[in-house]
Amino acid sequence: MTMKLALLADVHANLQALEACIADARSRGATQFAFLGDLVGYGADPSAVVDAVMAMAQQGAWVVKGNHDEAALSPPQRPTGEGADLASPAWTHAQLSALQRDFLASLPLVHREDNILLVHASAHEPAGWTYVTRPQEAAQSLDEARRRGAAIVFGGHVHEQRLFYVGAVGKLMPFDPAPGVAVPVPSHREWLATVGSVGQPRDGDPRAMYAIYDSGEQRLTFVRVPYDHAAAAAAIVRAGLPSHNAERLARGR
Repeated sequence: MTMKLALLADVHANLQALEACIADARSRGATQFAFLGDLVGYGADPSAVVDAVMAMAQQGAWVVKGNHDEAALSPPQRPTGEGADLASPAWTHAQLSALQRDFLASLPLVHREDNILLVHASAHEPAGWTYVTRPQEAAQSLDEARRRGAAIVFGGHVHEQRLFYVGAVGKLMPFDPAPGVAVPVPSHREWLATVGSVGQPRDGDPRAMYAIYDSGEQRLTFVRVPYDHAAAAAAIVRAGLPSHNAERLARGR
């Protein structure tokens, strides 16, 4: 089916960024929405964000689960690893209603639609939450997509906008996209894109990130959206979450 698919990943409980990206996507004519995991974590509004995505899912949006969504369902007693000093999964868990937690629990790790595969991290062992940052990881993910009958993989997790494709000689090639510039993604090749983070960019630019895939034109556009990151930061401080969570929104790190 022909569509303009808005791809939003890593919202991380940032309601201001989510609303800005949804509004921007609609202004660009998006006809379908997909949320690529990590609706919660770090930010101050997990309940409002999950409610918004639940409402869009009821209207046909596709949603997959991320590692922060999983952690919020069964939070460890003592946070460990990357992000351990940030928004506690236990705090997020307490903010969510039973209905919201049931929604997160019901989300699949992978969703295929025609020749498109949606995943939070890598399609190869998706519950392992592999960061797809190099051609080696992209190749593993595309191999699994091929096995599932898909040729395009859209994911998040790395909080940066990247593109990989299989070239004419079968070699996987990286491509650095420029925001706002449509990239031809013809269907005779295989593609993997990480669409960036709506709620917590980490490339030094505080603007929110998402992407739009036009299946009719076979073009992919990586988008940056200004939003009120000061309001999102203030909400984090009011919630009593670590100040680092707020400060990084202005830095985009």
